[in-house]
This record gives sequence, C-alpha cells and structure tokens, in this order.
Amino acid sequence: MDFLYLFNNIIIVVIYLALSVILYQEKPSVVLLALILGLIGVACYYPSNPAFEMLTLSNQYFLAQPEQQIIYLAAGEGLMAGYTGTTFDVYYVLSAISLLLFAYALIKSTKFKKSVGLWGLASGFFMIIPSSAGTLGMIFSLLSLIPWVVFIALLMINFKKFAADTMLKQSEQ
Repeated sequence: MDFLYLFNNIIIVVIYLALSVILYQEKPSVVLLALILGLIGVACYYPSNPAFEMLTLSNQYFLAQPEQQIIYLAAGEGLMAGYTGTTFDVYYVLSAISLLLFAYALIKSTKFKKSVGLWGLASGFFMIIPSSAGTLGMIFSLLSLIPWVVFIALLMINFKKFAADTMLKQSEQ
C-alpha cells in the first residue's frame, strides 16, 4: 500500500524546500508556485494512503469467521477505490506540475547544470498521467522512476556542494 511513500513524501518536502531556498532569487514566482503545488500535493497524499487501515482490515479478516470475511474484503475494496480516487489523482497531478516547474527553474538557473533540470523534466513528463489511469498510467509511472533516480542523485551531489561552499564561506568569515 505504498507505505514507503509516507516517508518518501517527507523527504520530497525537504527537497522542495531546499530547491526553493536555492532557486528563489532567480525565479521567485515559478519557485513559489512549484513549492505551493508540491506541498498541497503531498498534503493530499497522506489522507489517500490506506496502509494502516488495510493492516487493521487484514487482521480483522484473519480473525473473522469464514462467513464474515466477505465484509472485510468489501471494506478493503472500498479503501482501494478511495486510494486510487480523486485525492490520489490530485496528489499525483500536482506533484507532476510541481516537478515540471522546479525542472524549468533548474534549467534556467545559473547555479545548476541544465542536465539536472532536464532529468527532472523527463520524470515530470512521465508523471503527467497518474499511475491509477490504467495500464498507460502504470507504464508512465514506472518510466518516471528512471529519470527521477538520476534527478535526485544529481540534486544530492549539488546540495552537498552547496553545503560545502556555505561552510567554507562561513569559516572564512
């Protein structure tokens, strides 16, 4: 039930905040919009994720008499419908738009190589169709992970460099 996404999205918030601090002076309106949409998207994800509800239902299913188990199966189907419903799709689309905006700001930035933004752009492109949108959505969501991994790796290298440069400047003062 995408349990790891609960932690992943906390990390994404930190990444979005870091990008916002670094890019705000160069593209303030784009960065602010990207941050707001990204944060709203992440906020939408948490109520859509039924990981703990499914755990509770599975425990109840296991303990139930065979004739009562159908109730827990139906409840699980209801949770799954909600999980892949409107709130999840809003999270997915807002996250894609946020990533595309951050990628644009990265491409235009003098602080990053254009390739960083291009990897983010590629990942955001494949996120346009939510993973809940059938086979095409699932294919696109899986394809988005390839450039996403490269994008995050490049960001981490840059963040580490920015942190080292900041510490060096502080030690010189």
